[in-house]
Amino acid sequence: MPETNFPNLADVFMARKRIKNMVVKTPLIKSTSLSRLAGADVYLKLETVQPTGSFKARGAANKIVSLSPEQKENGVIAFSTGNHGRAVAEMSRRFGLKSVICLSERVPSFRVEAMRALGAEVVAYGQSQDEAYAKALSIQKERNLTMVAPFDDPMVISGQGTIALEIFEDLPETASVAVPLSGGGLFAGVAMAAKSINPKTKLIGVSMAVAPAMIRSLEAGKPVEIPEKDSLADALLGGIGLDNQYTFPMTRQYIDQQILVSEEEIGAAMVHAFLNERRVIEGSGAVGIAALLAGKLKTPGPIVLVISGGNVDPRQLHDLVAAKIDQ
Repeated sequence: MPETNFPNLADVFMARKRIKNMVVKTPLIKSTSLSRLAGADVYLKLETVQPTGSFKARGAANKIVSLSPEQKENGVIAFSTGNHGRAVAEMSRRFGLKSVICLSERVPSFRVEAMRALGAEVVAYGQSQDEAYAKALSIQKERNLTMVAPFDDPMVISGQGTIALEIFEDLPETASVAVPLSGGGLFAGVAMAAKSINPKTKLIGVSMAVAPAMIRSLEAGKPVEIPEKDSLADALLGGIGLDNQYTFPMTRQYIDQQILVSEEEIGAAMVHAFLNERRVIEGSGAVGIAALLAGKLKTPGPIVLVISGGNVDPRQLHDLVAAKIDQ
């Protein structure tokens, strides 16, 4: 696909105008503890305060608000590991749209119940996001629904890119941005916008080590499938799609560094955020903190860590914090 068809900075500005009444401008706060550890100014971009608890509200809103009247009448469908489905369910509820969310049976129950509480029809199918995607395609065809893809869609990517606009408005001197990396919608949007504003900005993608689909695809030079495994960063699970058109080439173009973090490092980051930052951050949102605490993120400052979400199972966080306190 020609690069000219990729979303650009103008698309991101248009997205911000469309969604300004549906999402919030999230705070960018300096972390004293992480700045001390890094030896550079470290800031947290807190997408945890979005209406659905994660950045996904931006892309879902931009896609749904752009649908035709006929598409809105028929309803929408999505496949998700949790946060995207929750965002689609919420934005559909606001517009009075029917929504169907397909997800794998591996998705934690607290995420499933959150989507149902927003009025979505939830279909649990298979043991991976790829299997849930196949089910979603089948239902889409049967019911003539519009697919709201979790990442590989120009409207979704442009919506996520609005995060970069806010970062540079609040901190124009930003030198490095670390972004959770999974399907690549968040990374592609933020990286494209950031590099368009300042080409010298360093973009770091951070993934969990147990199943880093995008990073394995980058290593292979093409989208590849990898087995899904349980992870504290469950929202980063899932493949990037063998027919990926946007996020794989955009990630390959804009990424300066890629980092993998272990489950132990992710858990330590979640605990650090709770005890030192007084923030509830899910595993997928904590991977940037994990990379920094583990000494893997060594980059010029000011450094911005995109904290992508805070939808964590309270029992999981309790157990992690209790284990740390009991040491």
